[in-house]
Amino acid sequence: MVGLMFGVALGSAVVPLISIEMFVLGMCAHWPDVEFWIVGLSVAAGQVLGKLLYFFAARGDIHLPKFLHRTPSEKPSRLRRWFGPGTRVHRWGDWIHVKCRAHPNWMAGTHAVSSLVGVPPFMATSVLAGFAGMSTAMFVTTGMVGRFARFSFLAASPAVVMAWF
Repeated sequence: MVGLMFGVALGSAVVPLISIEMFVLGMCAHWPDVEFWIVGLSVAAGQVLGKLLYFFAARGDIHLPKFLHRTPSEKPSRLRRWFGPGTRVHRWGDWIHVKCRAHPNWMAGTHAVSSLVGVPPFMATSVLAGFAGMSTAMFVTTGMVGRFARFSFLAASPAVVMAWF
């Protein structure tokens, strides 16, 4: 069962259409005898391992296939006119990118909060951590601690609710 949880967590980290929270609640409600910390550890490891793909892709360590690259269009779209090069939004994004590169460990706090609470989204902070140049050790540490706490609490919640009734 632990291997199944790890696999589903890995899959949900790569394909965000799978809700790992609902899966953990369902599995822990169905099998209440499994220790909550084992569930938290296996799910956290799967989630962080899956998000490492996004992290390494954002850092440029993994090269994406050609079909995932953008192709320049002949006519600029409305989005490009609002957010394209030379616009105020684009200059602001460049400024943030420079600040993130200058201080990569600022992202550690945001990534830790995201891994625990889920706001901002964990996938977004994983990509931003790669863009910012955060070290892999810091990424794995903050992600594992936050995700372990989140999913351990989530795995223990069905037993706590049933104890009340």
